[in-house]
Amino acid sequence: MSDPVARKGLLLKADPIATAFRDEVKDTLEECSRPPKLVGILATSSAPSKNYAEFTRKQCEELGVEFVLKKTGAALDPELGEGEGVEEAIIEANEDEAVHGIMVYFPIFGVQQDHYLQQVVSPLKDVEGLHFKFHYNLYHNIRFIEPKSLVAAGMPPVAPTETASEEPPPGTVKSIIPCTPLAIVKCLEYIGVYNKILPYGDRAYGKTVTVINRSEVVGRPLAALLANDGARVLSVDIDSIQEYTKRPKVSANASPESVSAQRYHPRHIVHPSHLTLQECLAISDVVISAVPSATYKIKTEWLKDGCICVNVAADKNFDKDVRDKASIYVPAVGKVTILMLLRNLLRLQQYQQV
Repeated sequence: MSDPVARKGLLLKADPIATAFRDEVKDTLEECSRPPKLVGILATSSAPSKNYAEFTRKQCEELGVEFVLKKTGAALDPELGEGEGVEEAIIEANEDEAVHGIMVYFPIFGVQQDHYLQQVVSPLKDVEGLHFKFHYNLYHNIRFIEPKSLVAAGMPPVAPTETASEEPPPGTVKSIIPCTPLAIVKCLEYIGVYNKILPYGDRAYGKTVTVINRSEVVGRPLAALLANDGARVLSVDIDSIQEYTKRPKVSANASPESVSAQRYHPRHIVHPSHLTLQECLAISDVVISAVPSATYKIKTEWLKDGCICVNVAADKNFDKDVRDKASIYVPAVGKVTILMLLRNLLRLQQYQQV
């Protein structure tokens, strides 16, 4: 008796996922009285940053978006320091009324100083969604906002989204979501991880997702985004594993004090987890990895049979035999990410017209 030939999982490239969003961006651009203007700021000699800037330029040209690349520091002249003049370039673009969006090619100086520069970008022009106001909205599940709240002092009132509709209520618009986490969610929606039968805001319910790398740019906001949609998320970083879950709603019989306190909590709960990486992978329906290292590899034998694997890093974090276990493997999300960035740009243009 011969053993049946094992079937490999599907290799799903980003192209078919990106197609629908490319059409959406095209349709929205056709409705614009003038195309939006995106300024990219390149301040280092980093080859990946240069490549990403060129990729951005090509995508913008193909779709009819005006793109201007502003070079400073070592990107402009090898004799200049890495990052020299970047803050000045950001401020100049902030003050230019003809500019609708700003994209800075990170990393530049390191985590702390780069985080500062991300806050220098005006939230009205932050296509990457890295400003703390957008992270605040994400963590508190504030999905719809008034554009004027982005330029107001202090934080907006805490009003978590409680609606079965994806359409903003009158007088509001959708908040900007960091483009890479959003691209990953759109990939999962395309694959069918999100259950459209379930209410909006709970469509990832019942899924266990491992996210490897808890960076402030991708991993942490992605974990919160998935947990806010109902998933159990195991967030793995170099020194710890945390579990993100959606915060339960307050009971109808709760005290007024409990109801009031609930308003100020993030919409998800974070607990330390005592699971190992191997144990996380063994129970995960979805595994997402964003480790910026060519040597980091996830062991295929640790994966749950039939899981979905998504590689976000520039380097491949999964072994070549990943499809022996995974039912679907997405090797890259860059083509979807750039379209989420352009969707954000169009949304910001709308904000500026309100």
